[in-house]
Amino acid sequence: MEHSHILVVDDNCEIREIIRVLLSGEGFQITEAADGETALRLTKEKSFDLIILDIMMPGLNGYQTCLEIRKNSNAPVLFLSARTKEGDKTLGFSSGGDDYLAKPFSYSELISRSKALIRRYQVYKGKDMMDDKKTDKTSGPFTCQHLEIDEQKEEVRSNGQLLELTDTEYAVLLLLIKNRRQIFSASRLYETIWNEPYYYGANNTVMVHIRNLRLKVEKDPKNPAIIKTVWGKGYRCD
Repeated sequence: MEHSHILVVDDNCEIREIIRVLLSGEGFQITEAADGETALRLTKEKSFDLIILDIMMPGLNGYQTCLEIRKNSNAPVLFLSARTKEGDKTLGFSSGGDDYLAKPFSYSELISRSKALIRRYQVYKGKDMMDDKKTDKTSGPFTCQHLEIDEQKEEVRSNGQLLELTDTEYAVLLLLIKNRRQIFSASRLYETIWNEPYYYGANNTVMVHIRNLRLKVEKDPKNPAIIKTVWGKGYRCD
């Protein structure tokens, strides 16, 4: 992980400097961008293991930048923003973000969130590399109602149509479908998918990802038939 490459996108040079000092001290390679346009160019030229992205920037804002980044990169995106309303976080996750950290942020929390996102991304990336070398499949795709999940290709289709899921959304869906009818509390989901201890406020992160996932996989997101809420306990896939 110490050779992982992080792209820091923020129009505030002082914040970029703080993040660079903190994360380079942990052994990460840091590239900086002062705006969304530069970030898009860099993501087309290089591969990154994490993108730390500010929201309020001149030109393309963070949401718009993330949407464009998702066209050519699956690297996890950690939003940094002073905007902490529920709608802001929802918009961040909907545009393809994986996590959201409010400014001013704790240095230790920035480091732990960054490491967790990179660790999870590298696990999936490593699995993809191994899968590419396989000549035969040991198991067929998972199915659930109109969904079909090809675990080796990490693809989800609805009635044959490919769905565009973020890595986090895919991981949540795969976990629930592979453990059908098993109830996962928000804390268990968070610790399993994000690979870090549950903390106050993580429940909101889980809820937003579940909501966004339902919008993509459910025929009627307001009346979900696949990802069910078990009130007071958590979520399960039927």
